[in-house]
Amino acid sequence: MRPEFYTGEMFDAWHYFGSQPIRKDGKVAGIQFTVYAPRAKGIDVIGEFNEWQQGKNPMEQVGLSGVWKTIISEAQVGMMYKYVIHTEEGWSCEHTDPFARQMELRPNFATIIVDDAAYKFNDADWLAQRSKCFNKPLNIYEVHLGSWRQKGSEEEIPDVEKRWYNYQEIADMLVPYLLEHHYTHVELLPITEHPSDESWGYQVVGFYAATSRYGTPEQLKYFVDKCHQAGIGVIMDFVPVHFALDYYGLSQFDGTSLYEYPDIDTGHSEWGSRNFNYYRGEVCTFLQSAANYWIEEFHIDGLRIDAVKNIIYWQGNPNRGINEGGVRFIQNMNAGLQRLHPDIILAAEDSSDFLKVTAPVEYEGLGFDYKWNMGWMNDTLDYFRTGPFARGDHYHKLSFSMMYFYNENFILPLSHDEVTQGKATIMQKMYGDYEGKFPQARTLYMYMYTHPGKKLNFMGNEWGHFREWHAEREMDWDLLKYPNHDSFREYIKILNKLYVTHSCLYEKEYAESNYRWLEVDRPDVATYVYERINDDESFIVVLNMSGLQLNGFVFGYDEETTLERILSSDEERFGGHTKSDSLKVTATAEGYRDWTHRFTVDVPPFSGIIFRRDRKADREKAKKKLASQVKKQQSTTPAARSRRTVKTKK
Repeated sequence: MRPEFYTGEMFDAWHYFGSQPIRKDGKVAGIQFTVYAPRAKGIDVIGEFNEWQQGKNPMEQVGLSGVWKTIISEAQVGMMYKYVIHTEEGWSCEHTDPFARQMELRPNFATIIVDDAAYKFNDADWLAQRSKCFNKPLNIYEVHLGSWRQKGSEEEIPDVEKRWYNYQEIADMLVPYLLEHHYTHVELLPITEHPSDESWGYQVVGFYAATSRYGTPEQLKYFVDKCHQAGIGVIMDFVPVHFALDYYGLSQFDGTSLYEYPDIDTGHSEWGSRNFNYYRGEVCTFLQSAANYWIEEFHIDGLRIDAVKNIIYWQGNPNRGINEGGVRFIQNMNAGLQRLHPDIILAAEDSSDFLKVTAPVEYEGLGFDYKWNMGWMNDTLDYFRTGPFARGDHYHKLSFSMMYFYNENFILPLSHDEVTQGKATIMQKMYGDYEGKFPQARTLYMYMYTHPGKKLNFMGNEWGHFREWHAEREMDWDLLKYPNHDSFREYIKILNKLYVTHSCLYEKEYAESNYRWLEVDRPDVATYVYERINDDESFIVVLNMSGLQLNGFVFGYDEETTLERILSSDEERFGGHTKSDSLKVTATAEGYRDWTHRFTVDVPPFSGIIFRRDRKADREKAKKKLASQVKKQQSTTPAARSRRTVKTKK
């Protein structure tokens, strides 16, 4: 085995471990099995090829490497197998292969032999233009594949396993939906194999195995391929923090703490799982190779790394200090993935205030491209829970995010974590009664989609889901029969389209020149005004978070221009009261505070308005005005008057 395996510098371990088809004359002539278990006394491979009998196919250790191998000519692709590991203490245990590419549906756990090369992708055009989207829109739809759509209700089909669609069926439904709603990427809650449905996939046993709940690896590759052919990127949740404690998985794999820390204090996580030991190079190799496996073999476009705080700090607690091994692991993994795949997205789900999460590793950063802005999410949702009569006292909860926005490359997430386990859904969180929640939610999403930062929205949020999400139940699509929910989805669809088609909302958004406040000192009416700017256009956004009708609301500007209203969250088509017609407002040369000009607008309660300024047209207009002035000045010079006099005499 290569030395990099032991030092934690290897990124392609799946090519060596697990079950590898051996080909002869283009056909599979057997399977080579390879597993790492340095403290095992002996290992047997049992499976369909030997009637699950121990002793028929023992493995041999390669020297003192800790790597065990055997070749079984009777084994074929599609057959199932397990390892029986005999420990130095004298007991034996059946295990799934740590490098399993496919496993049985829980509660069974046999590994299924897979040929990684069986599926042929047709996404070369997508891969050629794939990017990190720093200067492109990144609009992510977060999905749990088992509950987005189901084949029937719980009453109609009591067995949840029979309600699931497979990867291919989901792709055929989901891709048109993503296109219709103007999402650029889909993010999948963990699809690696996990024993418990209730964990949503965050407690993993098979880090290289696509969960068999929704079909085969080839069907998942079809899902990714279909997304790519439609111009949609695929991001997956990846959990290199901890693993499920089930006996057949990684826990005490060779009779010792091979993958986990040896002591309970650091080895057992707050979720009842086991924490990875980042001080073992073999563990780091296992994890970063798994990350690379999904990118290379499944053409995944990005990884959202879960619970980064628990990698940075011991047990996720800053008071216990920085886990230097964890920081070193994440830096090494990210640097390697960035080197191998400079066009993929690496995003951190990190609730800490650790510095330089999105700075390159060579500048002492963690090497992520993006960080979830949990502070923005918490402050925003807290604000919208607050009654309008008290929002003035919490006015700067909404402005505070711009105080630190340029510290990292942020994604604004309204994710699955905010709509379950007693937290209430996004729509439920809005202050007031049923009817009163919708205008506030429309204003919330206008604020989100015009705020700098990439966007992430969990399924169901786009139509105002009211029931908390549960992984075993299909989303409440019947809500779309009600006008409030149907019009809300149409509103989100229009916001999404504005975001992906107007570059002032995403181009150079991490530069301070893209954003400025025009009004951020009106707590008396809980109203904010800001501008998103690029060379050709800008959006001026007015947000009234109060329950007051603001007639003649004034805000300042620094030059003469005319704005066109392109969207109001209060329009009649969304359930509001404003006519969906064109409206233009012009700045007047009356000073307002420190500004030379002012705009005067009417803003309905609990609403937002987006005005567009055509900067390109303004420049052309200014050029023509200047040319006219120059021509006029030239016509009044003595030489010009003399030429006119001579012409008159003639």
